[in-house]
Amino acid sequence: MTEQATPARPARRSTLRRVLPLLIAGWLVLEIWLLIVVAGAVGWFAVLVLLLAGVLLGGSLVKRAGMKAFSAAVEQSRDPKPQQTGTATSLTVLAGVLLILPGFLSDALAVTLLLPPTRALWRAGARRLTAGVLRSTAPVGADPFADAARLQEQFRIHRPDGKVIQGEVVEPGAGPRPDTGYRPPIGG
Repeated sequence: MTEQATPARPARRSTLRRVLPLLIAGWLVLEIWLLIVVAGAVGWFAVLVLLLAGVLLGGSLVKRAGMKAFSAAVEQSRDPKPQQTGTATSLTVLAGVLLILPGFLSDALAVTLLLPPTRALWRAGARRLTAGVLRSTAPVGADPFADAARLQEQFRIHRPDGKVIQGEVVEPGAGPRPDTGYRPPIGG
């Protein structure tokens, strides 16, 4: 008789990965339903004009935010400062992309990203979410969002002027290391 190997169970998917396709499908159904309702009230031509206006406005928002981010990056490369750029540019780009997407629900969400009171709420929620992800104990590679947030945090805590302070990692219990006599030069 031959032994059959028991099949390995696939890794369990996160709740977000299981629910996200359902959320996207629900969003699409709501967008289509809202388009039909609005078209019944104001006419299809007006809906097409509104959708085209959203695409043009969204494109201009993305372009403006991209130019602002580019000029900020150029300025940062000329005169490095420890301050981190704000999230206003990323929220504007997201609002522009949502305006480009056809549908009135995405347009309403984009407007909430553009208005200052609701923008502050979105920013606070994003900070809370990022802080929770940074505190997560998921191993590296298990959650791509957690990995990206940790990497962004590492970039944030490093010095913007590129200086590296040389040192030695001392592991507990390893004891003293033998002196090799070589000392790397200290750069200034």
